[in-house]
Amino acid sequence: MQLSVRNLTLQFGGVTALSDVSFDVGSGEVAGLIGPNGAGKTTCFNCITRLYDPASGQISVNGEDVLRLPAHAIAKKRIARTFQNVALFDRLSVLDNVMIGATASASTEAQSRELAHAALAYMELESIANTYVASLPFPTRKAVELARAIAGKPRLLLLDEPASGLRHEDVDGLARRIAKLAADWEMTVLMVEHHMGMVMQLCTHIVVLDSGRLLADGTPQEVQQNPAVIEAYLGTAS
Repeated sequence: MQLSVRNLTLQFGGVTALSDVSFDVGSGEVAGLIGPNGAGKTTCFNCITRLYDPASGQISVNGEDVLRLPAHAIAKKRIARTFQNVALFDRLSVLDNVMIGATASASTEAQSRELAHAALAYMELESIANTYVASLPFPTRKAVELARAIAGKPRLLLLDEPASGLRHEDVDGLARRIAKLAADWEMTVLMVEHHMGMVMQLCTHIVVLDSGRLLADGTPQEVQQNPAVIEAYLGTAS
């Protein structure tokens, strides 16, 4: 599934959160969307998933203009996301949380349950299917949120800081799982992440934003060597 963003602009009052941003993510790619805090990364995600209405620009998925769609129709287009702050229902079980994500592809409760069990099995979480989410440690909650996102069998997966709050060993495992997931499920992944080791290891294509503007767009090597990126985000060149 190919994502195309063209001339995206969004303003909050007098503040321009995104200014004429354009980039593409090819089908089957694992791409990174990086930049300093406040660069507009999550705002861009919120436009793609129709939580925000941009002032101008186009967002298309496989050639279809998703800005014409209401927010509730996005999941039916096999687009899913996770959130910067884990957004689960604490008073529901792990299985019930993941079944909510499965409704994007299922037409019956039985189908939702079947898809949810498949996602939990893939994430090696079946043993806690009936556990209430409120009792889970943070890394497990992050894994449950990812299971919920993939339960509907999305073709485009947006991950908002999936490594945030995880230990180093958990980050390495997460990177391997995302790479395997993209390959096994033929999924396009766009990831907002501050863990640069994970981004450089996992992504074949990186888009860099700064203050709502496109700063760079290229391979990890090209981005690492870009003087503007080094100054704005990766550290001052010595």
